[in-house]
Amino acid sequence: MARIIGGIAASHTPTIGFAYDEHKQDDASWAPIFDAFEPVGAWLKEQAPDAIVYIFNDHMTSFFFDHYSAFTLGIGEEYAPADEGGGPRDLPPVPGNPKLAQHIGASLVTDEFDMSFFQDKPLDHGFFSPMSVLLEREDGHWPTTIVPLQVGVLQFPIPSAARCYKLGTALRRAIESYPEDIRVAVVATGGLSHQVHGERAGFNNPDWDEVFLDAITNDPRSLTELTHAEYAALGGLEGSEVIMWLIMRGALSDNVRRVHSSFYLPSMTGISTLLLENEAQQLPGAGAERHRARMAEQLAGIEKLEGTYPFTLATSVKSYRVNRFLHEMVRPEHRERFHADEEASYAEAGLSEEERTLLRDRDWRGLIHYGVSFFMLEKLAAVIGVSNLHVYAAMRGEPLEEFLKTRNTQVIYSVAGRQASAAE
Repeated sequence: MARIIGGIAASHTPTIGFAYDEHKQDDASWAPIFDAFEPVGAWLKEQAPDAIVYIFNDHMTSFFFDHYSAFTLGIGEEYAPADEGGGPRDLPPVPGNPKLAQHIGASLVTDEFDMSFFQDKPLDHGFFSPMSVLLEREDGHWPTTIVPLQVGVLQFPIPSAARCYKLGTALRRAIESYPEDIRVAVVATGGLSHQVHGERAGFNNPDWDEVFLDAITNDPRSLTELTHAEYAALGGLEGSEVIMWLIMRGALSDNVRRVHSSFYLPSMTGISTLLLENEAQQLPGAGAERHRARMAEQLAGIEKLEGTYPFTLATSVKSYRVNRFLHEMVRPEHRERFHADEEASYAEAGLSEEERTLLRDRDWRGLIHYGVSFFMLEKLAAVIGVSNLHVYAAMRGEPLEEFLKTRNTQVIYSVAGRQASAAE
């Protein structure tokens, strides 16, 4: 089984990344940050976790208010640095861990957390600011994989402190039920006290920061009693993002060993690090097996339904590229490019030869078997002038006329804005 080796909490202020990129490790104003991060980086190097579950909030870079979720899990293969307005930092993409992410996602949904999932989104300073300092990159390669968990804390209502702690306990169950023998660290970022907007901009409260660091270590449940307004009063509205630390703490055992902690207030944000080693006991019994069985309950027996293919997280990762290509059909310029030179549009999207063949042949059923969502096929059909009924008939391996005989009314329709033709 997978084992949680410890938890880390760290500030993710962009000043950390700035100081690192500008080689200010020895400057008097910046050196305390790097001194504080050094023991945590050394611990990560020594422990060499196979994966890091990384809890953070995006700063309106890859996630925006057009679709804003409470808990969003990354299930993709890699995550590049985001452009936050001045160009992305010169850092390599960090590899994801899709198999672990898929297991965690399924487990959290089983435990009744309504998760969102993302792929193909870059990460901003919420990840790269602290981790560029904490993780050494020999030959430009990150030493581990990550499963990013983005928490929506910028648009109220947001998850309560208690809900975050409960998510942490569910995250522990998810990780410890993963069937591979891997070592996992859980990292949370954000805070400490700060406020960056309004007339209260520049607010800090080092006394509260000290109390919080002690409570998150020794009495985390007490922190679940505080409201968002109370967190804001004590640590600033933006500083209340420290509720994300409770996810990390909930993923650890009640008893932990504090290996290192630090606090430094150079300017706008109280910059802190906290390293807790897990002291969980692995108990005998079949608890992990029972949990995995619970995770499988909802789709148990689905394989007996002939011609039925659930679109799972694993399917989504495997077929992401071609689904994205077809989803882009909602954009007029993409449709025009496709009509003008279909082969060139395949190449530009980086589609594999298998994917290109399936599309060239309009192999509707084969595309479903490959892992394409039907609702992507619907868009392709509309673009090439094929009705939904033609696609349904192809699914059954029947001529359109035969399929229509099985319907109560013989109508032809499409999702296209105008009537689709039966040209193909």
